[in-house]
Amino acid sequence: MRLFSVLVACGLVLCSKSAGAELMPLDAASKLFGIRETSWAPELSPSGNHMLFFASGDKGRTSLFLKDFSTGEISELLFSTGLPEHLEWCDFATESSIICEFRGNRADGQQIIGFSRLIAISTDTREIKPLGNKTSGYDAYIRQYDGAVVDWHADTAGSVLIARNYVPQVDLGPSGLADTSEGLGVDRVNLATFRWDSVEPPKGQASAYLSDGHGRIRVMALDQVESGQQLTGVTEFRFRRVGSREWNKLGEYDWRIGSGCWPVALGNEGNSVYCLEKTAGHDALFSVAIDGTGARSLVAKNDKVDIDGVVQLDRGMPVIGYRYTDDRSRTVYFDPEYRKLADSLSKALPNTPLISFASATSDGNRLLVHASSDTDPGAYYLLNRQSRHMEPVLLSRDALEGHELAPMKAITYPAADGTAIPAYITIDKAVGRDPGPAIILPHGGPSARDSWGFDWLAQFFAARGYLVIQPNYRGSSGYGSDFQGDNAFRDWRIAMSDIDDAASYLVTQGLADPKRIAIAGWSYGGYAALQSAVMHPDRYKAVIAIAPVTDLNELKRDARGYTNARLTKEIIGPSEGAANGSPLQSSGRIVAPVLLVHGDLDDNVRINHSLKMTAALKKNNRSVELLRFRDLDHQLDDSEARIQMLTKIGELLERTIGH
Repeated sequence: MRLFSVLVACGLVLCSKSAGAELMPLDAASKLFGIRETSWAPELSPSGNHMLFFASGDKGRTSLFLKDFSTGEISELLFSTGLPEHLEWCDFATESSIICEFRGNRADGQQIIGFSRLIAISTDTREIKPLGNKTSGYDAYIRQYDGAVVDWHADTAGSVLIARNYVPQVDLGPSGLADTSEGLGVDRVNLATFRWDSVEPPKGQASAYLSDGHGRIRVMALDQVESGQQLTGVTEFRFRRVGSREWNKLGEYDWRIGSGCWPVALGNEGNSVYCLEKTAGHDALFSVAIDGTGARSLVAKNDKVDIDGVVQLDRGMPVIGYRYTDDRSRTVYFDPEYRKLADSLSKALPNTPLISFASATSDGNRLLVHASSDTDPGAYYLLNRQSRHMEPVLLSRDALEGHELAPMKAITYPAADGTAIPAYITIDKAVGRDPGPAIILPHGGPSARDSWGFDWLAQFFAARGYLVIQPNYRGSSGYGSDFQGDNAFRDWRIAMSDIDDAASYLVTQGLADPKRIAIAGWSYGGYAALQSAVMHPDRYKAVIAIAPVTDLNELKRDARGYTNARLTKEIIGPSEGAANGSPLQSSGRIVAPVLLVHGDLDDNVRINHSLKMTAALKKNNRSVELLRFRDLDHQLDDSEARIQMLTKIGELLERTIGH
């Protein structure tokens, strides 16, 4: 761990080292790793005199704090309970105005409806004002998401550009005038007076806008739809020249096959856009002119992995580099000044090589730097580039200070067809080298991937003496179109085979006892855990599925009534293949005890998936337990719930594979 952290945590006196030679008791491990982050998402004010940050409280409570660097005073501005809403993000729009978004889910009959709202807070008066359009009883339908900030630095002082969702009215209402505006438009909002004017009229298919940072909208995204307003998976992009109101076609992106150019940010000069587009099967970064010439140039590519995106010091600030992930996340800086700064930080913080810029002042002189590693959840530092002084300001997880965590190692193992599968192994140093109990931990998504760094769930397992392997099975993102295939729903057989090959690898390498292997996962990872137990009932001695998909055809039915219903059907594939790939339909093949964990307000995977799986397993006289959280969503972002979940997981593993 960092030397300064140890000194701070121990009050500048010698402290005793945490016991690394003994396994952590279950109750202690559940509390230590189940509790949420202490603090996160800090933001500097434009001058750097103040800082915002989130801090966790009891259960799912999240508080927004304001720190005054001149006085050292810290005050709470507002909080969310997490039941059902939670604060998503907050940032300074001006020195005294803060914009926040909060999100949540609500049950509406058989449907779970997600929502988000934008608000503005004055640091002087603490007054809170809504920034989206007002909801009316005459609205034709529910306004789920009311807007997003498009330009934080609009030319008019104290104003921001906000993309607002407009919902038409179906009745005249008391005024006798019905507002028929519909779609996403852009308004300029003055944060002192809250008066606004229209910059871009609402358009029904518009889904996003990009601004040049000077109050000018330059790029618009339009989602293509079919009959019944069903999304096709294709997004069209248009651009506008400086001084013109005419929209010109920039290109299209097809989500289903990942083809086309996806704009991620405007170029620093304002007449180009950075976009990600596949080249030789991998996402590469291009610069495309939006001045009418259509000129294109390749900015960055990698022959083995995708380019993940661009890097900026803060929202609305210039692009200074790009990111990619091989065995770990890496950043390449365009500007030699930032390249030199990154090198200096790496030397100053050698034990926490995952370094990123979290926030910056308007002049870029003061930066918030986050540094972490596999065995260190991280800390935030305030860096003054002029004086070259840097000091710690926040720890990500206070409770883990002084604890020696298990290192994570990047490996590859051979799949059944010889394909090299990237993976990560985490094991506590106290665990012996003899074959012992192991956990297969496939990630969610499925179009996602694991990466090298701190993982609280893997660290919990390791603290209890289990070797953990996290396979980036085929269907995972980041490794190119050939590796990703159609997707891990349609290609579930390949994904499950790769996951089982991870278990085979541990056994053949003498790392795991074949009679002491369990499998666990969250979301698609939970689906993979259950389906793996269906396909290989003798392999796994315990199955842990958190918020799992259990029936692929049920997942299609869950999308009914939403604009992505047809697209969801296409992604999952034909009913027969989906039925064969659904653990619910083959639940009788599962032999091992199963623990299911789910939140009632999960709008990602409905709780019915776990309820039906529980009933099916009980009907087949299988051992199953459902841990149900009535007010939580897909993330189970509640310390008490997570502690309870980890305790149940630990008890199941003790009974089945020991520790």
